[in-house]
Amino acid sequence: MRRGLFAAAICLGAALAAAQVPVSIGHGPATPALAGLGAKVWIGHYDEYEKYLEAAPIERVADVPIGVTKPKQAFFAPGGLAASGIVKDLPMGRRSGFWEAHKSEVAAYQLDRLLGLDMVPVTVERRVGAAQASVQLWVEGCRHVKDVDQSTCPRPMEWAKQVCRQRVFDNLIANIDRNVGNLLVDGEWNLILIDHSRAFASDKMPFEKEMTRIDREMLAGLKALDEAALMTRVRPWVLGDGQVRGILKRRDKIVARFERLARERGEAAVFSF
Repeated sequence: MRRGLFAAAICLGAALAAAQVPVSIGHGPATPALAGLGAKVWIGHYDEYEKYLEAAPIERVADVPIGVTKPKQAFFAPGGLAASGIVKDLPMGRRSGFWEAHKSEVAAYQLDRLLGLDMVPVTVERRVGAAQASVQLWVEGCRHVKDVDQSTCPRPMEWAKQVCRQRVFDNLIANIDRNVGNLLVDGEWNLILIDHSRAFASDKMPFEKEMTRIDREMLAGLKALDEAALMTRVRPWVLGDGQVRGILKRRDKIVARFERLARERGEAAVFSF
């Protein structure tokens, strides 16, 4: 299924590119796109969005019709910084044979921030009703990759760079649940990553063989990761020091793989986009 995922996604629909009309996957009003940012309205405003999601009064909560973890959508008062957020109440534990935790959603966001990827929407933990839950910014103006018509790519190299970053990130967090239902694309052809509740619990790297290229900026970010930063930013959201060390262990394998590929194929074939 993973091979079909990006063979199907590598050239997305011409209709979306031509129309440039945001199609929301949610029920709230579409957020006006900022030049160059598309639906990633949180870029440069991380603290504001984090504080808003942590404290904004929730007017109502509705079921989301998709998702095996039965997420909900929390709606905030109109006129605020965000219209709504996706809510997951998943205390750490096994469900249907998978280790899941809503805290992993926060961990994925924090690691995304450390790497400077801006692919995972702002995610926090707060009380929703009687339970602690993750609340992630509901990103407006997007489609699921699986729902976008495929034809031509307006910027195929930039798209390929994003796909390669996604594969590396999912290997780094041991995300065994990546599929076309949790990849979003906005009107600017930004790839947005959601649904990470099954990450961090394993050393398995599901896209290991498919990591063939990486941009130098992301490679430098990987090399710069250290245990102290991970303990501060990610450790509060994962199960123990071992999961933090697992991130570093996988990082080392990822870096070693790309350095080996560069020796075998040449740096231009591995590091350029």
